[in-house]
Amino acid sequence: MAARTAQSGGAVTGPTGDGSAGPTRRTIAVVSAGLGRPSSTRLLADRLAASAERELREWGDQVETRVIEVREHGHGLVDNLVSGFPDPGLRTALETVAAADGLIAVTPTLAASHSSLFKAFFEVLDLMDDHAVGGKPVLIGATGGTARHSLVLESTVRPLFAYLGAVVVPTSVFAAPEDWGGAAAPDLLAHRIDRAATQFAAEIRRRAAPDVRDPFTPTPFTDLLGAG
Repeated sequence: MAARTAQSGGAVTGPTGDGSAGPTRRTIAVVSAGLGRPSSTRLLADRLAASAERELREWGDQVETRVIEVREHGHGLVDNLVSGFPDPGLRTALETVAAADGLIAVTPTLAASHSSLFKAFFEVLDLMDDHAVGGKPVLIGATGGTARHSLVLESTVRPLFAYLGAVVVPTSVFAAPEDWGGAAAPDLLAHRIDRAATQFAAEIRRRAAPDVRDPFTPTPFTDLLGAG
């Protein structure tokens, strides 16, 4: 299938909403598909979010980060795929991603690919609103049991978001067990995280806030006729 065209807004100068100049409010959605609690996937997601927050605050922006643990919506995702309707908790999670200025998405590596829960979440999001991440800056990350799995980000995760029309930053971050320990490993991981977060923050600052529409609003019959 052809990838969707990314849609992005114009640059934002920093309005506060009352007509006065001031810090721009930014929202980052963090989707972590770790299966355990705690998990290295969540740990990486938190590190990426903290670095992105720091970068945006250095520009004077106000930042709110909202974390979505996909494992908490496992049953809801399956029910939605069957029924076509999300439960209240899942709907809130999906709307959080759609309304965010930027998205950080981190998955564990399973069978040399992203996890099924991770993919299901974005499949359901796409079913709810096929423009939910169109033009949205996305920072991708993954964890795995060996560095040999690092190509999962370029072979499966990046193509997924490219199809969805997202703007995926050039630097992706993979963390294997050895990246969390050893003399030099933590510094190397921190460098990759900071480089990715810098690119992510720059993309967020280039865009206006997303124009979020309610996907459950009925479509006028005349529009349906026109679409046919």
